[in-house]
Amino acid sequence: MSTTKTNKQPEILQAVVIRFVGDSGDGMQLTGTQFTDTSAMFGNDVATFPNYPSEIRAPKGSLYGVSGFQVHIGSVEISTPGDSVDLLVAMNPAGLKTNLASVKPGHTIIVDTDSFTKKNLGKALYESNPLEDGSLDNYRVIEVAMTSLTKETLKDVVGLENKSITRSKNMFALGMVYWMYDRSIEHTIDFFKKKFKTKPQLIEANTKVLNAGFYFSETLELIPNTYTISPAKMPKGTYRIVMGNTATAWGFLAAAEKSGLELFLGSYPITPATDILHELVKHKHFGVKAFQAEDEIAGITSSIGAAFAGDLAITTTSGPGLALKGEALGLAMMIELPLVVVNVQRGGPSTGLPTKTEQSDLLQAMYGRNGESPVIVIAASTPANCFDYAFMASKLALEHMTPVILLTDGYIANGSAPWKIKSVSEMPEISNCKIKEATENWHPYDRDEDTFARNWAIPGSEGLEHRVGGLEKDRVTGNVSYVPDNHEYMTKIRSEKVKRVANYIPDIEPEFATEGDLLVIGWGGTYGSLYSAVKEMNEEGYDKIGLAHFNYINPLPKNTEELIKRYKKVIVCELNSGQFANVLRMNFSGIEFLQHNKIQGLPFGNTELIEKFKQYLS
Repeated sequence: MSTTKTNKQPEILQAVVIRFVGDSGDGMQLTGTQFTDTSAMFGNDVATFPNYPSEIRAPKGSLYGVSGFQVHIGSVEISTPGDSVDLLVAMNPAGLKTNLASVKPGHTIIVDTDSFTKKNLGKALYESNPLEDGSLDNYRVIEVAMTSLTKETLKDVVGLENKSITRSKNMFALGMVYWMYDRSIEHTIDFFKKKFKTKPQLIEANTKVLNAGFYFSETLELIPNTYTISPAKMPKGTYRIVMGNTATAWGFLAAAEKSGLELFLGSYPITPATDILHELVKHKHFGVKAFQAEDEIAGITSSIGAAFAGDLAITTTSGPGLALKGEALGLAMMIELPLVVVNVQRGGPSTGLPTKTEQSDLLQAMYGRNGESPVIVIAASTPANCFDYAFMASKLALEHMTPVILLTDGYIANGSAPWKIKSVSEMPEISNCKIKEATENWHPYDRDEDTFARNWAIPGSEGLEHRVGGLEKDRVTGNVSYVPDNHEYMTKIRSEKVKRVANYIPDIEPEFATEGDLLVIGWGGTYGSLYSAVKEMNEEGYDKIGLAHFNYINPLPKNTEELIKRYKKVIVCELNSGQFANVLRMNFSGIEFLQHNKIQGLPFGNTELIEKFKQYLS
């Protein structure tokens, strides 16, 4: 199938930001994903940001029912899905109204004019039609009757109901964007053949509409030429586009393989963490045992049972679920069993904003249990390195015999980026504390001299019988003990065990200026935004600003205080009201930690960060 163009040579761009928006049933996530995958196969660096309502089917045409997918592609390094939009594809008035402010003046908006009816304009709270009242004069607006053209294209396809015909209009929009940015449609046609292999009429319909949109663009005078973005220069290797949740699941698979243990997941579905469960269920051939529990408590307690039996045990959740798991997490800490708890953070409190991102669970992860119950807390920072920190969470849990909380968030969990495929042989070794047989004078709470990790005696092993439970343990025998001195000793030893993890994690290394006027501190999924902002400022000549991004939260890297003191000012940027800033204040008295916080369910934007940093530098 030919996709040859008759226009002049494409104009070369370094990068472009495209956003597809419409009703939650308009297929914007699929449209954005297909454009992303095609661009990645072409060799572009990419970053994505899906943004959709929490309702399964929000009221059609409503402002809060808009579903969007933003993709940033480039021939240069891409760290964020972008701030300002170069092309907005709006399938209805509500999508236009809620996203217009993000479009750069003078840039392009494609609209489906068939959806701009009086009824839909009213739902979007428009008093007049923006296509007619001059409010879009600062933009290049391409008006296309996509719904009508889609129906005309499919009028001869047998066996298609009207609903399926109408829903195909997203492929018309995708075809137009493919033409504009010099992309091949072949990858998406192959996708149709695989997805609809038992429904040939859907393959035919979607292919026809995709082609119709592609060739329709050739006829438009408003698109005088196409654009192209050259492949990015990236380190050699084999890459694939991966979502953060998928990368997290694969990291656990790699850890199970490297440790020689079977992987057990006990989980209860919750947005936005459920895709980890979905992904691991696919890999039973790797020995994965996935259990969808009846609630959050059953999810974590089944995982504790699996850890007791000798498995690499994990449980996945989001903020409200972590609250429910608190008591059992304290039990795992008390018994001193290896367990990984993944918390994909979302907007809170309570049900909050289930499909929006936030970093507001840090203090819950640190302290959200009764009694003195420290656990290891680490955080991934990109969709790709979710793989690395899932692997590292497993390694730390197994080698230090204590629970680990791995924090990600909706932004990186649902976002996607290129990931360089790794071999298990490239990953660090993972040991564990298992003992196979009893030695003379063996006790269940004998500890390693360096890590203070207790030994891992698997039930059913002769001579290794011992008691477990939530009551305080004798420091040697593991029997229940109410002795005051023993309780204080065990409390301190469990805390010291976590503190000693600092000896086994890397120092924090700053990027850009290694000392100077301003240190920007972040953690977790804000990395891309902070990196882009600091990089841009350095390129502008602000060469005394550095970035320290933390992946290890409890314990902190050993050189944290020394690093912070190299800079005159320190600003901590978080998608919460200042939780990590408060953790730093608790650990390092006498240092002033400035704050920049955002709690809108959205990631940081480059412009807002740069303005704030310049304010403090001046």
